Amino acid sequence: MTPSPAVDPADRQLAVVVLAAGQGTRMRSRTPKVLHPLAGLPMVAHVLVAARALAPARLVVVVRHERDAVAAAVAEHAPEAEVVDQDEVPGTGRAVEAAVDALGAFDGDVLVLSGDVPLVDGGVLDPLLAEHRRTAAAATIVTAVVPDPTGYGRVLRTSTGDVERIVEHRDATDDERAVAEINAGLYVFRGQGLGPRLAALGSANAQGERYLPEVLVRLRADGERVAAVQAADLDAVAGVNDRAQLAAAARRLNDAIVRRHQLAGVTVVDPLTTWIDATVVIGEDAEIRPNTQLQRATLIAPGAVVGPDTTLVDCEVGEGARVSRTDGTLAVIGAGADVGPFAYLRPGTRLGADGKIGTFVETKNAVIGDGSKVPHLSYIGDTEVGERSNIGANTITANYDGVHKHRTRVGSAVRTGSHNVFVAPVTIGDGVYTGAGTVVRKDVPPGALAVNVAPQRNIEGWVASHRPGTDAATTAARATGAPEEDTTP
Repeated sequence: MTPSPAVDPADRQLAVVVLAAGQGTRMRSRTPKVLHPLAGLPMVAHVLVAARALAPARLVVVVRHERDAVAAAVAEHAPEAEVVDQDEVPGTGRAVEAAVDALGAFDGDVLVLSGDVPLVDGGVLDPLLAEHRRTAAAATIVTAVVPDPTGYGRVLRTSTGDVERIVEHRDATDDERAVAEINAGLYVFRGQGLGPRLAALGSANAQGERYLPEVLVRLRADGERVAAVQAADLDAVAGVNDRAQLAAAARRLNDAIVRRHQLAGVTVVDPLTTWIDATVVIGEDAEIRPNTQLQRATLIAPGAVVGPDTTLVDCEVGEGARVSRTDGTLAVIGAGADVGPFAYLRPGTRLGADGKIGTFVETKNAVIGDGSKVPHLSYIGDTEVGERSNIGANTITANYDGVHKHRTRVGSAVRTGSHNVFVAPVTIGDGVYTGAGTVVRKDVPPGALAVNVAPQRNIEGWVASHRPGTDAATTAARATGAPEEDTTP
């Protein structure tokens, strides 16, 4: 999304109205259309970003379908916005009328945006406002020439090239449907006198709706000028009405996000398989390898290497860290740390600087100190590990007693053996060693060795007597010099 630097922030004679009342039946979804996610944000949030970049005096969002859910999203992403309810009278004209009523005596320019045109940005809105003010028009619209205008309102012009009217696809004749110039659904009106013209709109059309474009006809009938700006970037004015268009918008937006990071000094090895949400922050000289998804509030510090085959959601990766083939959510990875491959970091994981979470390791609500390592085949949950400790292979912190979760505390400079189980709550002191196969049920004091004493017994001749005739028995006999059993039938 491109901010709108050409618009003077001190110009307060602008109100922005965002239309977000529709159900979006073509999405075939229980989720309101404008709340479908796009690059980590609901679709309407992208429109609100573009609107806020204009620094308007007023920002109004019109809602109706799933009113509370949409209003909550608006409050999260534009807390200063005024939410206005549209009644059951359908149509964009009625929606804008409700917004204008809420604006009251405001007599500046009124910019109307659609909540389902998520890629709109300053590259479209700056020229629109500039042309509107340059020509002193009563209304100015954005148009686009598209290869397939099916479903869009057609822009009809006079013989001199002025905008005459907009006709919806369902109401157009065959000749009118042949017109390739379409209405992009972006308007700016002179606020003075707009309310009465909206109130006078009828609904004599195929859908029985009060169409906003009919205001243009009334303005022309009153001798007012209607200007138009043709969008140079079709992607920026593309609407989203179904899942296919949502996916196309996601691809276009992701391409722009990836390119922005590349130009800022990030290496993205394979842009086609890399997905980065709009809210992600990546430092210079970081490297993002193929098949990687960085989502929501993820932060990648300079020099870190992430991927391949990695998904991080709301994670922080420290400077110079390496994360490979890992799935992580709400995890913090320290500077110089090494994670993966095939690691699973669940919420609450914090790995210190130069630490390691290795192959087939799952962590949850675990704090692992600087320089400490959990190299492989382990589950570390509800655990604190100090600095410079090494957790042996196939270690499990048994944190759940069937009713409550308990914590395990492991000190610094600890060396635990392979195939250990720590039955929480338990504390392992600094400098402790544990033997292989140990089940730790009691606290271990600093500097101690914890083992489960079970002497090993070797029962000689067991294979020959219990598994006669097997390959093991024959091979063992050769090794010991014992007579081999005749297994010939």
